[in-house]
Amino acid sequence: MSWITFLAVFLIVWWTVLFAVLPFGLKTQDDDKDVTLGTVASAPRGPHVLRAMAWTTVIALSILAVLYWLTRGLGYSLDDLLALFPKP
Repeated sequence: MSWITFLAVFLIVWWTVLFAVLPFGLKTQDDDKDVTLGTVASAPRGPHVLRAMAWTTVIALSILAVLYWLTRGLGYSLDDLLALFPKP
């Protein structure tokens, strides 16, 4: 697998993990019982996007490290890995 393929897979994994990580650690205004006038109670209390992006990068790099080990270290291809998941 070329580095361009790894970059493409990394970007796909990164965005997928980002949407999974965003709700973790989120404190809403309703949690703090301090709702700002003109906002909904479920609005975030403070910014946490940078923390979510950092965790996303760590998790995505870990997933890519496992993928790299499977493809380069053990000699599997992406087709071999995709064959593990049967088509419906």
